[in-house]
Amino acid sequence: MTFSHLLTRAVHINRAGSRSAFTSSKPDTANPNWLRVGLAFGTSAFLWGLLFKQHSSDVHEYKVRNGLQ
Repeated sequence: MTFSHLLTRAVHINRAGSRSAFTSSKPDTANPNWLRVGLAFGTSAFLWGLLFKQHSSDVHEYKVRNGLQ
């Protein structure tokens, strides 16, 4: 028996006797998990709000330091 033939047999035996730990059911797109959707959009909106607030604060500090205001 050649090495490739032995390897192919070992792969077939290994796949038949084990189950992958990473298999899961496909997500149901017709019925989304609304809690996760809300958390994702809420977190995104919160982070954008912090970004705009920080930008406004930075612009104000820039104007004060350079005597523009």
